This record gives sequence, structure tokens and C-alpha cells, in this order.
Amino acid sequence: MILCSLAAGGLAVGLWSSPSAPAAEAAEQGKEQQAAAAEADSSKKSQLTPEEREASQEALAEFNSLVGGWRGVGMPQRGSRKGAWLEKANWVWDFTDGVALKYQIDNGKLLETASLTWDPATKTYHLRGKFADDEVREYSGKLEGSKLTVESAPDEDGYIHQMVITRLNSKRTLVLHQRRREGQQLLMRVAEVGYTREGTSLAVEGAGEPECVVTGGKGTTAVTYKGQTYYVCCTGCRQAFDEDPEGVIAEYKRKLAKRKKEASGG
Repeated sequence: MILCSLAAGGLAVGLWSSPSAPAAEAAEQGKEQQAAAAEADSSKKSQLTPEEREASQEALAEFNSLVGGWRGVGMPQRGSRKGAWLEKANWVWDFTDGVALKYQIDNGKLLETASLTWDPATKTYHLRGKFADDEVREYSGKLEGSKLTVESAPDEDGYIHQMVITRLNSKRTLVLHQRRREGQQLLMRVAEVGYTREGTSLAVEGAGEPECVVTGGKGTTAVTYKGQTYYVCCTGCRQAFDEDPEGVIAEYKRKLAKRKKEASGG
């Protein structure tokens, strides 16, 4: 900003800048560095051995029932439509950089995208989410029954953020966002999104439905290789099959043989 003032016999011109500008710039650089560090950490975790990759896929297969499209209603206040919104979400497998389940939200007021992964070393789930305000947050936690609870480290304001994903059944899922002060146990509700499935659900083991050759979920799309027909459950699995059909088929047959052996008590 340019400041002008009348001095004796002339005009004095000077430059003035907001004292908060350096602090704002430093804060922005801090956010960029944090995001870069998180990205580097995510890339490092994706370098899995074959054994770790298999363990990760088995752990994430627990959430096969989430794969597909969902219609959601977000509610900041329980039992009240005040501030509520409608959104759509889609879960797909992603094998481009390790093993992950991607969670994409359209028209949401909280999350925009998230990636759910498994750490074989610590046996914990990790979720990296990008929010509507461009904040990127890292969560970790464990699965208990049908409920996955993950928490973040304290943010710069001293809040620990929590997400709870509860699979009620094949057609209903809840995602609860909460937060609490560091050192306190009282959780404050941010909002909860109740989802209803669009289309069909994933296969139930033993139901006789087509099975995804990549993950074991419900096979909804047919793919062919050397005259044989197989099925995949989402675009991520279709891509994995197209990139290495022989490897995917071989692994699928190995799993089928292992399943048959376990079922026979061998």
C-alpha cells in the first residue's frame, strides 16, 4: 500500500505493508510443507512387499461392502434438518500406488476425497482426507466389528478430529465427524452423513453371485481374457485386471484353492 503525506514544502511518499503479511505467508508455507511431508510419507508407505500387499488387500477387503455409489444426507444437528445437505459418494479400489480404497464425495460440505489404507507393520488403518476448505488431514485407528474409528493428531488449534464409519447393513452406512480438545475426552459433534446405497450391494459369500476376480467383492462388470469371462467390482479393479490379467487370474486361483482347502479342513 502507498501512503502519501504533506511535508513542509512537498509531498512525502512511502510504502507500507501489513504487519500480518509475513505471518500469513509463513502459515501458508507451513501448510504446503505439511502437505508435502504427508504426500512423501504416503508415497513411502505405498512401497509394499508382496506379502505386505496381500495383507493390505485382505484387511481392506473388510470394506468391500462400501464399494459402489451412495446417496448421503449430512446433518450437523442430530434429529434436525437445520443446515442439512445432500451429497453423493463413491468408493472404489485403487492399485495405482499401493493398495487403497478411494472415497470420492460430490457436493459435500466436509470431505471431498479420502484414501483408506492398511499398515501391516502396526496393523492399523490410515485415512487421508482432503476437505472442502482444502485442509488435508491424516487419521489412524482400528476396526471393531462393523465400526471403523480413526483419529487425527492435534491440529494447530489443539483439536483432535475423529471419523467413525459404521456399516449398518448392505444398504445403509453412517459417517460421523467429531472433534475434541487435546487432553479431553468429551467429543463434540461436527456432522453425520447417513448414506443409502445406489444400485446393488456387494456379494455375500456363498450367495452364488459373480465374484470380483481382484478383491472378492461382487462382480458387477464382465471382463474377458483368452476367451474366459471374469468379473470385477469397480473401475479400480478393472484397471488392475487390464494391466496384469495373468497375474490377477493366477492370484485369484491361488486364493480359491486356499479357500477350498480351509473349507475342507485341510
